[in-house]
Amino acid sequence: MNRPQFKKVEYPLKTLLDDIAMGEIGLPEIQRPFVWPNKKVRDLFDSMYRGYPIGSLLFWVNGRQDSHRQIGTDSKQDVPRLMVVDGQQRLTSLYAVLKGIEVIRKNFRKERIKIAFRPRDKKFEVANTAICRDPEWLPDISKLWSEETTHTKVIKRVIKNLREKRDIREDEEDQLSEKIDGLYTLQNYPLIVLELYSSVEEKDAADIFVRINKQGTPLNQADFILTLMSVFWDEGRAELEAFCRAAHKPSTGKASPFNPFIQPDPDQLLRVSVALGFRRARLEHVCSILRGKDLQTGQFSDEEREKQFAVLKESQDYILDLQHWHEFFKALVLAGFRRSDFISSKNALLYTYALYLIGKRDFGVEAFSLRNVIARWFLMVSLTRRYTDSPESRMEQDLADLRDVSTASGFVARLDQTISTTLTDDYWNITLPNELATSSARNPALYTYYAALNLLDAQVLFSKMKVAELMDPISHAKKAALERHHLFPKKYLERLGIKETRDINQIANQALVEWSDNIEISDMAPSEYVPKYTQRFDNNELRKMYFWHALPHNWEKMDYRGFLEERRKLMAQVIRRAFEKLLKNG
Repeated sequence: MNRPQFKKVEYPLKTLLDDIAMGEIGLPEIQRPFVWPNKKVRDLFDSMYRGYPIGSLLFWVNGRQDSHRQIGTDSKQDVPRLMVVDGQQRLTSLYAVLKGIEVIRKNFRKERIKIAFRPRDKKFEVANTAICRDPEWLPDISKLWSEETTHTKVIKRVIKNLREKRDIREDEEDQLSEKIDGLYTLQNYPLIVLELYSSVEEKDAADIFVRINKQGTPLNQADFILTLMSVFWDEGRAELEAFCRAAHKPSTGKASPFNPFIQPDPDQLLRVSVALGFRRARLEHVCSILRGKDLQTGQFSDEEREKQFAVLKESQDYILDLQHWHEFFKALVLAGFRRSDFISSKNALLYTYALYLIGKRDFGVEAFSLRNVIARWFLMVSLTRRYTDSPESRMEQDLADLRDVSTASGFVARLDQTISTTLTDDYWNITLPNELATSSARNPALYTYYAALNLLDAQVLFSKMKVAELMDPISHAKKAALERHHLFPKKYLERLGIKETRDINQIANQALVEWSDNIEISDMAPSEYVPKYTQRFDNNELRKMYFWHALPHNWEKMDYRGFLEERRKLMAQVIRRAFEKLLKNG
């Protein structure tokens, strides 16, 4: 048997919470937003009160030899000796309730968790208005450990409130006091902590986490780096959190990261910082680097850690620059993507942002050229799902391809070379039509087709309105302006004996129409409604419309399956035409 990678320590709950308050144990709220529902917090206290085990915690020794200040601050506060790897939700629950502090939810809103206790039957519940009005309940158990009072005074207040409602016998009063005393002594509840030695590798720590807690929230390398930020560079963690919080809500007039494409989480933007600063997509080695670890000797160095955090700080400052952030989104608009529901892969957006910043900062690519090549790149990666399977490996290769590039023109040429070797004639004529042979509602090829309609300034089918006008992300109504219309309606196909949902909902059987037209067409046969709607347009307008919407000549009279096959080919050519327009622009 190999030497154990940990030691087992038993702590009273109060000791753990005091160590968190003093900074000995790092419990960063940004490491993973508090996701437990309040009912789960209630159940945690119920289990502890009953004397049940609540599982062990997993900490990781940070590798420091002596006391060190946090990077980027003038305070003399020591960095935490222990980082929480597993058990953050439990510890956050306990800390928040016993200390009476707010937690940060996934939407970045703060909330106080109020757990109520009814001593009569030792019942725990999430506090609500009715409970707060009922004297049978202690509506907020946090009061027991408050520094503003004592638990004895809390008990007396509960009994006083109850006496105002009903008579209480002396023995009942003693029982109530005893039960609330039992709740107060939960601060002495013993918790088992497994402390991983500082020598444990990051990948091994993650593997240990998975083996210990298969039901927990999956831990990844981004979690480790966010933990390290909280330990060694808390200001940077706070900046990242503030940016993401602001990106989740519309601006009230001042400059804001809010946008119609993505409301990022800290771990997502962290990947952009790492790609820009370290030219890495795999985060495993970055975790070691940021701990100040020499990958050759395995030794930790404060000097090396501060040096690497300085690289991360410079990169983060650059990616959080609002000018860079919003200029990047102009490239997406140029490529025809106008809102978040066109973005089928957040990885595609984030990695493209990283390449945009590398081109801008490291190669000094002129703004016009950079925007155009990034527009071409984003259309390509979105269409081909480049960063869907093994995204880190793919991005590592894309970053590696830039190692021998030294000029702005070389950067643009290298991206264009990758694009051209990906979007070949065989791709346009064979692969892409096959990709469109699906009924999946979230298909990257379909979203790229819609982007192509924007890029080509196309009109909505049977309408004088532009696709771009009706897809404006700031336009909202009770009924969507655009709807996906079944060219061969469902009821009509069922009358023909085609009843499988997969066959009916084929991408090639759907087109964008105004919602009023969609309602009016209903289940009419194409041969019935097409003559009526084409009367709105002259021959030149119809020719353009049939091209934009990939409709074969006399399609309304075609066999359904033959129509689908032909339209897929035409949809692929529409996307190709849009891409060629981007090439001419650039």
